[in-house]
Amino acid sequence: MHNITAKAILSPQNGINVYRGCTHGCIYCDSRSSCYQMDHAFEDVAVKQNAPELLESALRRKRRRCMIGTGAMCDPYLPLEAETRLTRRCLEVIADQGFGVSVLTKSDLILRDIDLLSQINRRGKAVVCTTLTTYDEDLCRLLEPNVCTTRRRFEMLRAMKDAGVRTGVWLCPTLPFLTDTEENLRGLLDYCLDAGVEVIVHFGMGLTLRDGNRQYFYDRLDQLFPGMKSRYVRAFGGRYHCVSPNAARLTGILRGFCRRHGIVCGSDSALAWLAEFEDPQAGCQLSLFS
Repeated sequence: MHNITAKAILSPQNGINVYRGCTHGCIYCDSRSSCYQMDHAFEDVAVKQNAPELLESALRRKRRRCMIGTGAMCDPYLPLEAETRLTRRCLEVIADQGFGVSVLTKSDLILRDIDLLSQINRRGKAVVCTTLTTYDEDLCRLLEPNVCTTRRRFEMLRAMKDAGVRTGVWLCPTLPFLTDTEENLRGLLDYCLDAGVEVIVHFGMGLTLRDGNRQYFYDRLDQLFPGMKSRYVRAFGGRYHCVSPNAARLTGILRGFCRRHGIVCGSDSALAWLAEFEDPQAGCQLSLFS
């Protein structure tokens, strides 16, 4: 890791990234893609040491309260967060200023901050989401080697739900020939139901591969699943979208499950739900993009 002094922290879409880079080691990570123009090694995480101060300044200038999102590009609960506590300090700013928050993480370190998230949710809206890719714990340890497994992420969501914090799941990516089975999907959906998730973010049954990301993914496939890289090359060539041959059937199962249980699902509708700020004082809902 190395410290940097950032010039800004809040994006036009009201997202923040306290860190840049990651140590989770997920073999499919899109954030490795060359298009993001990272100027340092991906695992040498850049720490935006002035993030809380920048966030406080940005929120004070806001004309209305809204949802603040974090985790889309970099997990806010990397192991180093236990030491830096920058994400917690940003949550304190969000709570003090009366904003809402949507957090995406694969780490149970977020349980440390359940007090702040509960406080934010009592005043408006706090949503904790996690990514789920495989129900198989052994496969999870291969695909996402340096972070807690699927079962532990489910337990984290249950703890959040029990504390009154709203929960969601990012059901992506689906890896063709590895996680694109009905058994796997139904196992993950059982977790979603048991954790009381209100939203499932889903971009289709497949994954995307761009320059930088593709090379790392194929290298890991060669090491972990001999012959799988060749299968991908034969099936998808150099395509950006790698869609599972089982996509139609699996998507039907997912949509039916969400209809039966009243779960917001998809891409646009799910992201809109996450962006919708509920202001108890105003008695209305405000869009993140308003």
